[in-house]
Amino acid sequence: MRFRFPSPVASALLVSALGVGLLGVSPAQAQDGSPEEGVPAGMQADEPAADPAADPAADPMAPPAIEGVADEAGGEAVDTTVPLEEIRRYVTVYSAIKQAYVEPVEDKALMEAAIRGLLFDLDPHSVYFDKASAEDFDEQSRGAYEGIGVELQRQPDGNLKVIAPIDGTPAERAGLQSGDLITAIDGKGFDPDEGDTSAPLRGPAGSSLTLTIVRKGKDAPFDVTLTRDTIRITSIRGRMLEPGYGYIRVSAFQADTAADFETQLEALKREAGGALRGLVIDLRSNPGGLLTSAVQIADDLLDEGAIVSTRGRISISDAQFSATPGDRMDGAPVVLLVDAGSASASEVLAGALRDNGRARVVGSRTFGKGSVQTLLPLDNGDSIKLTTARYYTPSGKSIQALGIVPDVVLHPAADAANGGRATYVESSLPGHLSGDEEGVGNAGDNAGEVLSGDSHIAAALAELKKVAPRGGQAAPAAR
Repeated sequence: MRFRFPSPVASALLVSALGVGLLGVSPAQAQDGSPEEGVPAGMQADEPAADPAADPAADPMAPPAIEGVADEAGGEAVDTTVPLEEIRRYVTVYSAIKQAYVEPVEDKALMEAAIRGLLFDLDPHSVYFDKASAEDFDEQSRGAYEGIGVELQRQPDGNLKVIAPIDGTPAERAGLQSGDLITAIDGKGFDPDEGDTSAPLRGPAGSSLTLTIVRKGKDAPFDVTLTRDTIRITSIRGRMLEPGYGYIRVSAFQADTAADFETQLEALKREAGGALRGLVIDLRSNPGGLLTSAVQIADDLLDEGAIVSTRGRISISDAQFSATPGDRMDGAPVVLLVDAGSASASEVLAGALRDNGRARVVGSRTFGKGSVQTLLPLDNGDSIKLTTARYYTPSGKSIQALGIVPDVVLHPAADAANGGRATYVESSLPGHLSGDEEGVGNAGDNAGEVLSGDSHIAAALAELKKVAPRGGQAAPAAR
């Protein structure tokens, strides 16, 4: 796998939190409309962010000393000046709060609220992490934490919308569903200004908590009691569907996901007598995670070709990922199963394999998160997750607010919750980045559907058999 960056710092700076995209098990994502109780971190940034040019506490009226910074690839200077009149306006409001607010407010709390506000209105995926939240965010890439195991999106009023419960966790066992709204934890509601409202979901394994849930189709809110556990997220599961036909479920993209994928694939090949006739990869309700894991799995199935590229305002946000020789399936056909909950890194993998003619995509239109986040660590241990680029499939298309439209469309069962309709996708998130094709033809204004159950796996297998070779020999991949 080749990573091509225009400057040495890009590899340290580029961090994908491609999660649905999503506020997951990480306690600080106000987003990704992001998951909070559990979005894995991206590539770890190992360079500190630049120090502020001036100390606002020492002289809040002084304009920054740096007026422009040229990017490392020699691009034109980026204007970083802050207008003096805007600084004065901020200080005026700050002083009014300090002097006249009904209760005393600490400087630290005001400053953190101001920083969160700077990011909150940019887009649903730019987030401020305090030190503890930054550590929790990083922890997710390692795949273990103590909590209930659910991907969440923080709402403007502080409530938490369930993206999806993570397989095999207390949240799944308690019956939490995609689209559920958590309005209180242990009877305590949320304040829109309190920042990370998902933090109380985490706690010592064995401790219990009660969630108040609002669910579409239910006349009144109801309570669900869960017991926290150590969530060791196994992102890969596999089995044989029929002799010669393998199935691998990828529930998230974490640090070990690509290695686990390779291990599972080799086990299936051994069970099949040395080679598979075809493989179904199930990405339904996979909210994303580490870009590098998705890229590695694509590389495992490609002999050559581009995988994904990223482009931003400054050149250090630009990168290109390409495949290296070696297809672990030896050209045997692949079908990807996706739905409206397949986001971010899932969409990278689907776009890479389809654009290279390596796989057919079956299911429903995906979530449509086509942005890249960069993790910028601050000197005090806090971090900023900032949207810095969009990613593009090998054909040069952005899926932002559009998603991947499958080659073969499947529909939910007639008795599916909410008719199987997705309650939200990237294009419905307030403040989302506009997509290149949004509002045009079949762009992101038509949400996909949530597909659950084994019947869709059977449909994907049927599509796989249409292109699988007869007998036991693998077929060359379409190019």
